[in-house]
Amino acid sequence: MQAIVHAADLQDRDGGVLLMATLFGLYPFLLKLYADGGYQGPKFQQGLAKVCRGVNVGIVRRCDTGKFVVLPKRWIVERTIAWLNRCRRLSKDWECLNRNALAFLRWASIRLMLRRLCQT
Repeated sequence: MQAIVHAADLQDRDGGVLLMATLFGLYPFLLKLYADGGYQGPKFQQGLAKVCRGVNVGIVRRCDTGKFVVLPKRWIVERTIAWLNRCRRLSKDWECLNRNALAFLRWASIRLMLRRLCQT
């Protein structure tokens, strides 16, 4: 897992390019990236093309019909965020330093992985 905690005045699409730049070369088998509507547009596509040329972006859009519809691939991200928000320190923005927020995010992720590995 990789994460970057940045200032709130940075757009999600710009933060996404920064995140993908940190992954450059670590996962050469990564071919498809699923993202929500905040990452659509030419600016993110161009930034990602500079950093990771072989990665194709698939935008998963929210259903606007007014009723609940399960969207493929979107539930994976929503479920993971819900699991992480069950940790008290991550449910609100308590941390003053970005490195502390990132450390608690990693601790919560390790906790989730250990619980899955230790299930009987």
